[in-house]
Amino acid sequence: MGQKPGQATKRNDYVTDEQTSRRMSSVPTRNTTPEQVVRSILTRMGLRYRLHRADLPGRPDVAFPGRKKVLFVHGCFWHRHRGCARTTTPTRNASLWRDKFARTVLRDRKNASRAVALGWKVLVVWECETANLVALTEKLTAFLQEE
Repeated sequence: MGQKPGQATKRNDYVTDEQTSRRMSSVPTRNTTPEQVVRSILTRMGLRYRLHRADLPGRPDVAFPGRKKVLFVHGCFWHRHRGCARTTTPTRNASLWRDKFARTVLRDRKNASRAVALGWKVLVVWECETANLVALTEKLTAFLQEE
């Protein structure tokens, strides 16, 4: 059987930048599974919150306006969770990826700093933390109860 140009036959076969770009653009930025896990816990806790507030730096995933607290739910791969097994770097176009990741980390720091400067408290929840619901619930509870 003939293979079409640019079509990969195995997982490790060459994939064009166009294909990579198309695949990456399909990765959701909002309402991800880790976000939904966090929101499910918050809802079970009986809390009310707002999503993706455009008037706050970085459009936090969850905001508690009355408490002046925000949550950013970060994917370990994209946002570079230090020491996490999910924080890998693709070997193809590695320098491009390193630059992209560096910009993302810098943007995350700036957004958190700007939110703090506006009087908001910030908590980052990492994707890998959503696997342990008990620990995550404790982390969220502690953050939301602190003054």
